[in-house]
Amino acid sequence: MMILVCYDVETVSPGGQRRLRRVARHCMNYGERVQNSVFECLLDPAQWVRFKAKLEGEADLQRDSLRYYFLGANWRRRVEHVGAKPVLDPDAPLVL
Repeated sequence: MMILVCYDVETVSPGGQRRLRRVARHCMNYGERVQNSVFECLLDPAQWVRFKAKLEGEADLQRDSLRYYFLGANWRRRVEHVGAKPVLDPDAPLVL
């Protein structure tokens, strides 16, 4: 399932910059960055549980916010991209 993850980490508080880096790094491990604080994550249910638990552990939920948009299995019909940044297909083969 495709999940769009957005976050807003308060960086004026002590430790905010560190939390921001940790949240971003964790999202990069599971998804593709499409905006500064927005990631598209193609996950199976087990990955989703691990990802969400770790992400919510990294954030300070009294100061930061996380949003999850569930786009489902037919996510391609629900996403339209316009602009300069190239779009990567998470289902396409990865050649190294």
